[in-house]
Amino acid sequence: MDSITLAFICMGVAIFLMAIRIPIAVALGLSSLGGIALLRGPDTALRTLGSAPFDFSASWTLSAIPMFLLMGSIAFRGGMTTSLFEAARMWLYKLPGGLAVAANFGAAMFAAASGSSIATAAAMGRLAIPEMLRFKYDPALATGTVAAAGTLGAMIPPSIGFVIFGWYTETPIGKLLIAGIVPGVLNAVLFAAYIIGYCKLKPDAAPPPDDKPTTADKFAALGRIWPIPLLILCVIGGIYSGLTTATEAAAFGAFSALIIAFLKGGMNKLALKDSVVDALHSTASIFFIAVSAVLLTRFLALCGLPQFMGSFVRDAALGPYEVIFFMVVIYLILGCFLDPIGIMLITLPILLPMWKAVGLDMVWMGVLVVMLLEIGLLTPPVGLNAFVIKTVVGDLVPLSTIFKGLLGFIAVDIVVVALLVAFPEISLTLPNLMLGEG
Repeated sequence: MDSITLAFICMGVAIFLMAIRIPIAVALGLSSLGGIALLRGPDTALRTLGSAPFDFSASWTLSAIPMFLLMGSIAFRGGMTTSLFEAARMWLYKLPGGLAVAANFGAAMFAAASGSSIATAAAMGRLAIPEMLRFKYDPALATGTVAAAGTLGAMIPPSIGFVIFGWYTETPIGKLLIAGIVPGVLNAVLFAAYIIGYCKLKPDAAPPPDDKPTTADKFAALGRIWPIPLLILCVIGGIYSGLTTATEAAAFGAFSALIIAFLKGGMNKLALKDSVVDALHSTASIFFIAVSAVLLTRFLALCGLPQFMGSFVRDAALGPYEVIFFMVVIYLILGCFLDPIGIMLITLPILLPMWKAVGLDMVWMGVLVVMLLEIGLLTPPVGLNAFVIKTVVGDLVPLSTIFKGLLGFIAVDIVVVALLVAFPEISLTLPNLMLGEG
């Protein structure tokens, strides 16, 4: 058996193991170590296993991950999410589907402090879905809105997906984070437009609320959301201005979130402990997966797969948009069955040499990859955000109803992908104007 065939077989085994719900890290690690053992012997596999964790954990850029996770956890446990939804609800209640639009934009704002789609969906789900159901909103609309809006956490910085992509592809993480701003805002605006259009066509899906806040109430609610804009300024402003790297901005953001939470009186010893534990658990999970991805990368390098894929693209005379079309199809298919981080780490070794062979911009590709991973969080049968919302609502709403409510939002996401492919400047204008590399 030649090495290229072995590479594809081992990757197929990894995908199969993930599809039957074996943990991603175990699936990637076992298939990679097995491949190295078959290719170079068990001793080489063991030596690789011994060195990979240290080589990975010694990467300075990846220290942004625990800091961003800690910042989001502190923001949630410090009560900063409640004020976001309340303010959005008071200002947007007159719109068709006003509560759903408020949940959408509240999730977009919280995404800029959490960096996690699942955390965004869970936090906003606890606040917004009971309120929408209380006002007799269509359960599919209520749950679908929050599940879809939660995916904005993957795009709007800080984004863990961008950090991992930048580390793997050696692309400046600061540029990737800044590149996600315009696509993330565009996505949120189009989600809101869809909600408004849907509720105009079906007014019964979103009855107007009875309570009408006064102007004083609205401005008072607006005054309570200051912590999140301040956090956004601390993180994004530092990266964009070139004053801080992404890692430094993450640390400063976590420190700022802690100070703000204490000043607001929303943080005590127990909340701080829970925030740290949440961040540690999430970091350990992500790093365990990424160490396995390092093993996969080394195995594929031994097999010569990157060189093979680059040569294949050149010999087949594939153009940039043909490579992008291939990437979109692969991600849409895998997104129906696999976890987003697993998809990214198992496909990048194949796609990266293809992108380089046709000269595609890595920042642009990073935005497209994260956008496609967003869709994978929604598509059945393994749409993680749908299951997060199901956990929040319990027996009140069937899982099938949640997926039904997501169909329109998935269509909007596909439109956004098409726009990002057709107009790369949507992703690239801001990072090209940056004062530093990030």
